[in-house]
Amino acid sequence: MVGVNGGKFPAIRQHLQENIENVYKDMDTSFEEYPKEGNIDPEAYKDAIDKMSPGDAIIVFTPDSTHHPISLYAIERGIHVLVTKPATKLLSHHNELIAAARKHNVVCFVEHHKRFDPVYSDAKVRAQALGEFNFFNAWMSQPKSQLETFRAWAGKDSDISYYLSSHHIDICCWILQDKAVPTRVVASAATGIATGEPYNCVPQTEDTITLLVDWQSIQSPGHKGTAVYTASWTAPLKAGIHSAQHWYYMGSKGDINVDQAHRGYDITVDETGKTWYNPFYMKYSPSETGHFDGQRGYGYISIEKFIDAAREVNAGVAKPSDYDGYGYPTITNTVLTTAILNAGRISLDEKRAVGIKKIGDKWILE
Repeated sequence: MVGVNGGKFPAIRQHLQENIENVYKDMDTSFEEYPKEGNIDPEAYKDAIDKMSPGDAIIVFTPDSTHHPISLYAIERGIHVLVTKPATKLLSHHNELIAAARKHNVVCFVEHHKRFDPVYSDAKVRAQALGEFNFFNAWMSQPKSQLETFRAWAGKDSDISYYLSSHHIDICCWILQDKAVPTRVVASAATGIATGEPYNCVPQTEDTITLLVDWQSIQSPGHKGTAVYTASWTAPLKAGIHSAQHWYYMGSKGDINVDQAHRGYDITVDETGKTWYNPFYMKYSPSETGHFDGQRGYGYISIEKFIDAAREVNAGVAKPSDYDGYGYPTITNTVLTTAILNAGRISLDEKRAVGIKKIGDKWILE
């Protein structure tokens, strides 16, 4: 396990012991740490990766601005990479990872686990029969208490659009793959809660960010669509859900409405009130034998698919490029998600519309 501050590992070991090893049978949570306890090293990941061999795999769950250098360092050494969303903050960096993964013949996936949600994946297929794309609207939020957790980087290292809207932007891009392309992004933001008491985030921290995106049909020049992606980390407390998340898709022949936060499964307790649960993401309760039982959750499947792909490539039965055609969130298949997110950030900072364009086989912003 790699971090920056070696002093945090004792607490991490205790957390894993209490919440995994003591809960499930036959689960070993031991790990070798980088850097060692007492040391602080922002580049400790290099020491860890240097001890690995080509064909090994890493999972990158780090602050957004570090995804690119860590992933690139690993890819250039023949290591397969699963990087959490957003893959990178800059489209240029995403393009670099695409090129590097091809050059070094490694698997590089982005951990867009919602592609493996059975409702989302079914909706993706059904959307193909709904004609030309017309409108998409997505909302995702977390309670303002999250600002306590994210104060160290909120507004500094990244924003709520990168953090949350990346989910549904990717779903929209996935649905529209080979059907339509984004051409223009305009962003708007609400402010005032995150920067006030008691959260006191840095002055540039937005509360809620909305991206308005124009889409152009690939097959029909006369068909254009619009999409609205909104994310917030200043939603009300005690709403019964950790993340409010729903989206609406309309095509020329029908529509789709998905509410992931309310799956028809809620529990009410006197002390805490009503809570909606989503065991489809991850089942935390042990099996009848006391073992881990979350293998059917789409949070688990997302990681499993990556490991399977890495093994298949190592065994010579598949090429990394094969997975681009399977609808998996490969680094190639997710480039437009980064393009939209990066364009949104530029639009906010420069107060202008940002174009998205393809030149040759590379997407650029203008």
